[in-house]
Amino acid sequence: MADVRSIVILTGAGISAESGIDTFRDAGGLWERHRVEDVATPEGFARDPDLVLGFYDMRRKALHSREPNAAHRALARLDAEWGGELLIVTQNVDDLHERGGARRVLHMHGELKSALCTSCEMRSSWDAPMSANEEGKRPPCPVCQAPSLRPDVVWFGEMPYQMDRIYRALRGADLFVSIGTSGAVYPAAGFVRDARELGARTLELNLERSEGSHWFHESRQGRAGELVPAWVDEILTLA
Repeated sequence: MADVRSIVILTGAGISAESGIDTFRDAGGLWERHRVEDVATPEGFARDPDLVLGFYDMRRKALHSREPNAAHRALARLDAEWGGELLIVTQNVDDLHERGGARRVLHMHGELKSALCTSCEMRSSWDAPMSANEEGKRPPCPVCQAPSLRPDVVWFGEMPYQMDRIYRALRGADLFVSIGTSGAVYPAAGFVRDARELGARTLELNLERSEGSHWFHESRQGRAGELVPAWVDEILTLA
């Protein structure tokens, strides 16, 4: 690890689960309570926008009572103290990395606290409900004033954000680390294979072995709040 200068980190639902953010596939997770087709596809939004907007309004409101955990804070420490290249690519749409203090963060699946206007295609910071009020009116876009806002999140069937930037980072990475991911959702699940074929060392930190564990040079199992701070101490000591 002493020759590592460039790190790409992928984070998934497992890193935020310890902060009380609902996961998707676990027992009692979001997909047990809501059909993917209904709340996480463009077709579902076209069919029942009120259902979709209400679903994301609830998730956005829930963020107010959630706080970054030890894993988020450890990555923020790495961000602050690591003198080389670093990119934290997160599949999560929460803002816990940023509230934990990290700055070099890329949200490949969008952000709950962002709105995308389907009329003018502009993005705006957003922390209020998007669903219709008691008069049946939806809030206007801050840019064009059209009542055409949708959550700025990537739904199934849509292309994740900033893929070119992610692949550039993977091409230059000496170390790829995956934290709290299932290894089941592509294209993120394929990053470890890309990184390894490009010559990077690969490390998995996860509660249990993922579907892609066999691609990693090393896989460590345990709680993110314990594994991540220990790994950050290790990498900063060796740097």
